[in-house]
Formats: sequence, structure tokens, C-alpha cells
Amino acid sequence: MRWLVGWSSIAASFGTAGAVGSDDDGRTVHPVGAQLLWGDPDPLWAVGDWRPDEVRVVTVDPITRLAVLGCCAASDEELRVGLFAARGGAMRHLTAWPGSYTAVVQTGRRIIVAGDLAGARPVFHTPWANGTAYATAALPLADLIEAQLDIGHLAALLACPETPEALRDSTPYVGVKRVPPGHALVLREGSREITGYEPVASLAVAGPRIDPDRAVEGVRDALVDAVRARLTAPRHAPDTLPSDPGPVPGMGPAERRAARGAPAPGIGADLSGGSASSTLALLAAGLPGAPGTVLGHGTGAGERLLAVTFNDLATGGQDDELERARLLAEDPRLHHVVVAAGEEALPYATLEGPLTDEPGPSLVAAERHRRRLAAGSADHFTGHGARQVLDAHPARLADLLMDRRRRHLLRPVTALAKATGPSAGSLLVPLTVYRAARRLARTPYRTGLETAADRLLAANRTAPPVPGPLDASLSALTWSRPGPAARWLTGEALAEVSVRLGQAATRPTSVQRPGEARARAALARHAADHRIREQAAEIRSQRLHAPFLDNQVVRACRDLPESLRVQPGARAAILRAVLAGAGIHDLPPGWGAPSHASSAAATRAGLRLALPQLMALFDAPLLADAGLIEARVVRKALRAASEGEPLPLDGLADLVSTELWLRRLLARRGTCWTGTAAPRQRAVATGVPPRPTLRSS
Repeated sequence: MRWLVGWSSIAASFGTAGAVGSDDDGRTVHPVGAQLLWGDPDPLWAVGDWRPDEVRVVTVDPITRLAVLGCCAASDEELRVGLFAARGGAMRHLTAWPGSYTAVVQTGRRIIVAGDLAGARPVFHTPWANGTAYATAALPLADLIEAQLDIGHLAALLACPETPEALRDSTPYVGVKRVPPGHALVLREGSREITGYEPVASLAVAGPRIDPDRAVEGVRDALVDAVRARLTAPRHAPDTLPSDPGPVPGMGPAERRAARGAPAPGIGADLSGGSASSTLALLAAGLPGAPGTVLGHGTGAGERLLAVTFNDLATGGQDDELERARLLAEDPRLHHVVVAAGEEALPYATLEGPLTDEPGPSLVAAERHRRRLAAGSADHFTGHGARQVLDAHPARLADLLMDRRRRHLLRPVTALAKATGPSAGSLLVPLTVYRAARRLARTPYRTGLETAADRLLAANRTAPPVPGPLDASLSALTWSRPGPAARWLTGEALAEVSVRLGQAATRPTSVQRPGEARARAALARHAADHRIREQAAEIRSQRLHAPFLDNQVVRACRDLPESLRVQPGARAAILRAVLAGAGIHDLPPGWGAPSHASSAAATRAGLRLALPQLMALFDAPLLADAGLIEARVVRKALRAASEGEPLPLDGLADLVSTELWLRRLLARRGTCWTGTAAPRQRAVATGVPPRPTLRSS
């Protein structure tokens, strides 16, 4: 895991990536395996296996400097312009370059750490040494202050994962806070401020309407720039780190190629798995230049892009996907590889793995992702996030009604009626959806949260069966809804989260339009899980690239009008237009058709295969010790789901992943810090107390 870490106080400060800092008594503390980017009085470090091209530092004078870590396509001059703009108070410039990165600015005694719009590159902070420590990972800060678990946060994460009002700025560690997406952490003379750098639409006023064709062109340009940022080595700033990583535990390019099990140099992409990933593969293969030359680590011009298709033999394979991938791979600039996997790659097949920064449902399928990525290249494109940034959240129908654009609801509600199947009730679907959208449009923010808080109290008593398309859409047409795991939580845990929602309803807020607010919350939840998936399935020296989560792509997608988003098949149509604009027209039949049947089948097959291990896992679970679940209830649900009973499989994945994460966290040894002022024990070293009192933070 790669991360940045630092602190800011009146006397000293330190940042991500690793250097030596000191506390009030002059004792030293620094991250293990860290590399100093700049030193006192405000030191900054980079920790982990950073490539030389991923770390860029621009210095104007000893107290005016900018560090950019990650993939950033900005030139040296653009970095300097961004640094001067940030010195004048304009932070948005730091987030406007193509790529995915974290920017840290120091101007005098002020430090700015900018998070991203999606939440895939978060920023965390905590009080420390009369100041504030900050990092791009929560666990190092938890170690620094020897934090205990925040059980209330885990309850909210299970009960309402897509409701930021329930999660607020908390993390699984008491005292460690998260900077919301679209915000920056500003530290000055020991004080801290969370500042938004992105305009937010109000409840009643829509943003400026953009022509749909122009909006799609903007998405195309942003995606092309995002892909090109990964294909072209950036021009180095004069004081960028040298090639020798010094004390950082990593390898150079030559060693990485020779290392056993290291991915092949060059660039790869998923060719199966949806229209988004194949779009990135075709864009990367079609751009001028050599697809194999990525950030200076390729093997030379003319290398073909490595396109990976995952074939799940345990569920009978995906003949349609394989055929579409084969037709796409006829492009002479693509080299097609099919990864055939059996029962060993099913979800839940492997319950061991690395400790991630936070829990996430992807932990149960980490081995499945790792097997697919192991066949890829050193730089691998993935289409994660495309659904969240391109598709219409059902709550956007309420936004259309607020804008008095009723006619745009006709096609989506008609398609929903067809999806429910032929029945007498399907004739009433359009009217039912319209009424629900109108109710949401007329429900104030505070009333919506108060209603959600009341509904959450009964989530484990009135849990419905797995919803169909209509039920899922209707439940999404609210300001907040319980998560899929809420039905298995205890009444005490649900009451705690209900109190959180009730408190959030009374706080002043910049109220957003309901559809826009719910869509942003869903994107943040997906981006957070993508980050955990990346850590859980990490392969040394490999980089995963998710361009749909880049700031510029997210901004371009937000400009898409709601009237375009809500139309059936909108995502495939937009991606077809993107490819057509890049000169790619010949796509196989059925390209872009959504399919989740194979994923559900693989999950059920994995549950059946791993049922004995899961029963043992929940024989005496830590979640029950924390008062969040009753073990027998979860064991009964696991057994029923493995036998085919229609239960929300994603809710069970949430529970299993959280239990696995807790066990890995409590079993770890050592901390992230060293030095004379290093913490005496790691975070949550004392374990989970039996039946603790749930707390809000």
C-alpha cells in the first residue's frame, strides 16, 4: 500500500510519504520505509513502492512548493501556474489536470492537501502534537494516535453505506477524520479547515443546460486525455526525486521486469467485464504512439496492448462475452489473453489476504480480481466507476420533475415497466414511479432524513425479499435508504445509526438537489470500495488505472444532462459516441448490453463452496462482540443463501468482509511508525471490547 503522511503545527508539520518529524518534547517520529520529499519545518514523505515518475516536486523557494503524487499529465509550467494559483487561494487548479493524483501545496505556513471528486484518493487527518497530522490512508494516523475502533462508524457503514449523512467524516478509527470528496484540507498555524473547491447545485436551481452533443464531446475529450496521461511519460520537474528510491522498499524498472511474478511491462486492459473497460482498451490501442510505452516503463515502440478476458469456468463460462472479446481483439494493436479460472477463483474461495485501510465488500472477491490482474501488464486499465458517473441514479427523476421536464420521464418508466415483465400490475408502473419521483421532489431534505431515520429502526423487522427492478427504483427514490446488510443488524446498532441520521437532519447544510446528491453519494461509495479492492488485490509493481474516477472525467460526466442520462441504454450510447469520435466504429453485436447474471451465479457458487469456512467464521464473530449482529442470524442467512433462497448477496458480502477485516486488523503486528516518539502500540491493539457501548464521533 502506498500513502502519504504528514502533520502541521505552530512549531512543525509533516506530510505524506515519509520524513523525520518531532513532537513537543523534540522526540522524533517518522513512517517506516518512507522517503522524504521536503524537510522541516513542515516535512512531507512518500511511503511505499512509488515509481520515480509518480512523484514530482516543484519548488519556488524554501516555503513555496508543490508535490504531486500519482499519474499527472501536467507539464512543469502548468504545475508552477497551479502552485501560484493555490498561493492566491484558488485551489481548483490543483485538481484540473488529466490523471489521478494527490496534490500537496505549502505556501509559507499554510499547507493545502486536495482530495479528488470521486473519493478514490481520499485525505485523512487527526489532531496530534498540538497540530494536525494528515495522510492519504487512515490506518497510519490511527497507529500514530493509538486509536481504538469506532463501532458507530462500522454500524453506519453496514446500515447506510450510500448515505454520507450517516457516515459523516468518521472512519473506522476513533479520532481519525476523512475529508469529503470535492474538498481540500487547509492547515495554517496549527488550525485546520475543510474547504470545498467545487460548486454545488442548490435544491431548487439547476445548473446551466449544456447541449447533449457538446456534453458527450466533453466526455470523449476527458477520457482521451485520461488515457493519454497513462500512455505518455510526464516531463519531469527539475527537483523531482532521482531514479534511486533510496530507503523506499521498491525496485527499479529492470528489477521489476526480472522479479518473479511481476507483471509484464507495458499496458493492458480488461476486454471483458463491460462496455466501459473495452472502451478504455480500444482508446488506448487506437491513440497515436506505442500502447506498450507507459510512463517510460514500456519495452519499446510497436508493442501491442494486452487485453485480458476473464472466463469463469466454475459457472459454465460466458460464451457471449468471449465471442465479443474475440471480435474486439481482432484489432492488430491488441494482444488477447483469456484467463480461465475454476472454483479457486470464486468469491469467498479465499478468506485470507492483506490488511486494507478500511473494510469493503470487495474483500470476499479479492483473489478473483488478483488472478485476473496477474495476467495483465504493469499498467492496467479498468472500467470501474463508469456506471456511477454515466448512468442516471433513479433519484434523478425527481430532479427532472423539479425542472418541469416531465416528458423526459416517459422512456425510462416505460423501460422499467417492460423490465418487470408482462403482468396486470406492469400497466401501473409508470404511474407508480411518477408518484414516487414527485413525492421525492416535494420532500425537503430535513424531512427526508427524519423519515429515513424512522424507517431504519424497523429495517431488521420488515426486511423485504430481494427487490426486482421496480422495487429497487422505488427504494432509491428517497433521500436515504437502508443498505442491504441492515436487515441483519441488531436493533441497538440500527438505533445508533438512526440517531446519526436524526442529528444530521438538524444541521445546517448546503442542500443539494436529491438526484444529484444521491448520485454523488453512490459514486463516493463505489470509489471507496475501488480503493479497497485495489489494496486487497494488489500485485507488486502493478498500477491499476480507473480513468472514469479521474477528476476531469467526473466533471465532464456531470455536465451530461439528466434528460440524456435517464434514457434506456444511455451509457452504451455515450461510449459508442466516444469511440466514434476517436475513429472506432466497428463494434460486435450485443456490445454494451448489461449483464449481472454471471456475477450473481458466481457469488452463489462461492457461497456454497465456502459455507463450512463461513460458518466457522461466524461461530464467534467479532461483529457480535461489538454488538452489531447476532451470530446465529447471520449463520442462518448464509446457509439459506447458499441453498438458493433470494437474499441480498451484497449485504452478506458486507458482513463477511467487515468480519474478515476486523480479524486481520486485530491480528497484525507492528505499527507504521518508528523513532523515539513512535506510538507504543498499534491501533486497536487491545482488540474489540465485549459488547461495547456504541458511540458517535
